[in-house]
Amino acid sequence: MEPGDKTKEVSKMAEKMTVEQVNEYMKKQCGFVPRMFQIINTVTPEPGRTFADFYASIFGDGALSRKVKELMFMAGGVSYCSPRCIIHVIPAINAGATTGEIFEAASVGMILAGFVPGGPGIPYAFEYALKCLDIEAKYRKGESWEYLPAPKFDHGVF
Repeated sequence: MEPGDKTKEVSKMAEKMTVEQVNEYMKKQCGFVPRMFQIINTVTPEPGRTFADFYASIFGDGALSRKVKELMFMAGGVSYCSPRCIIHVIPAINAGATTGEIFEAASVGMILAGFVPGGPGIPYAFEYALKCLDIEAKYRKGESWEYLPAPKFDHGVF
């Protein structure tokens, strides 16, 4: 990168991004656009861009590869039965994770669920491990997939 290129890059980042631009930026940096940012970005793209940069700084290749970090996060989602965390199966696939690696990481998360204090237990985490494999299979086939039903914002009131 030439000295002036960095200045141009910073200047370009300072420009206001459109929803489409920030969503694309998030896909590049994060591997997906988190559901909450699909909403937030329609109001103001700045938090999405900032979050994407933060995410990339944590999940980028380092002592551990991005793929391993994404699989770790996904396994944590299985162990705590967190649908918002198992979505990390998508960036893990995009980082090169195989079906076997996804299965093994989900299995570790499932076992962990029985050992973490106050954890949900293996039988409950098993369902999340299966959901990871379901998402993975559908994503690879280009089929529609979902990790969580759309929010209703009603807290059971309506």
